[in-house]
Amino acid sequence: MMASNKIYPFSFDIQGIRKHNSSVDPSMKQVNLLDQVEISKVFHCDGLLLCVTKDNTKLLVWNPYVGQTRWIRPRKCFKKSDLYAIGYDNNNKVRNYKILRLDRYCGIRLEIYDFSSDSWSVLGVISHCIIYQFRRGVTLKGCNYYLGSVRKTSTAPSFKSCLLCFDYTRERYGQPLPIPYNNNFHKQAVSLSTAREENIAALYFDSRLYGTSEIWVTNKIEHNAVSWSKFFKVEMTMMNQLRVLNFGLNADIFFVDEENKVAVVITNSRSRSCNQPKASIIGEDGYFKSIKIGEMNSNLPTELYPLLVFSPYIPSLVQINRPLEKKKRKRCLTALD
Repeated sequence: MMASNKIYPFSFDIQGIRKHNSSVDPSMKQVNLLDQVEISKVFHCDGLLLCVTKDNTKLLVWNPYVGQTRWIRPRKCFKKSDLYAIGYDNNNKVRNYKILRLDRYCGIRLEIYDFSSDSWSVLGVISHCIIYQFRRGVTLKGCNYYLGSVRKTSTAPSFKSCLLCFDYTRERYGQPLPIPYNNNFHKQAVSLSTAREENIAALYFDSRLYGTSEIWVTNKIEHNAVSWSKFFKVEMTMMNQLRVLNFGLNADIFFVDEENKVAVVITNSRSRSCNQPKASIIGEDGYFKSIKIGEMNSNLPTELYPLLVFSPYIPSLVQINRPLEKKKRKRCLTALD
């Protein structure tokens, strides 16, 4: 979990909470893991965290499990408006990790950083689509998925909402993928998550109908094809705090437990009168419980309130040392032999 420009481990047992009465709260231990680094954004892939520094001048890739870090410097410079993602290609048995940078200054300029060569390259500019900065993307099986819009035709001024996939093996976006509802930028809000690292889940909320929300999960997901099924419908009338538009679109994160038909939705208020983020556990059977996570810094201006970044994390043994460092170790081992 990221809060107040710091990263903290955060966990709770969903099923344990359900088995106890409503007065039992989960045990949450917050320990800062990067004391000297202030972070503005964080992205997750395969046990690696891609962190953007608060001053937006550098990127830091970190594997908390093995304790390795790797600083990534820009080709020229990074910008506050940049979007980032981390994934890997599948050309070899060993995964080759890459970072995607989306410069949104003029169209969407794509740059990619290759871990194996320790270098950036420019992929080009795309102008036919919009990627929603305030709706976080997810990484699944090495590919990045975002909610966005594409032009209905090459000359049409109007856009159609869709799911966009960036494939790191081909280093390009695939064809726009359909989403399971008619999304409208002004009327609805959506958040993405992954389900068991095998599928994508989508949370849909219609601001015109405060009574219901729906969660959909993919049955099949590839860079050029997708199919969806409804996970369950959420009755919003019992939990007004989940009204997405009242809490800031980019503050709403969620994940699902497919086996137990449970969803956890994280909401982060940007109001001084209610500055305590909450995790709401929702069951298909009507179960609901709201848990306070921790207070934000109320001394900051409202527009600068740090947003929570909440992501399921699975530890990995991925090595992120630079290629030169690996060569040095190899020479040392040869000398010892």
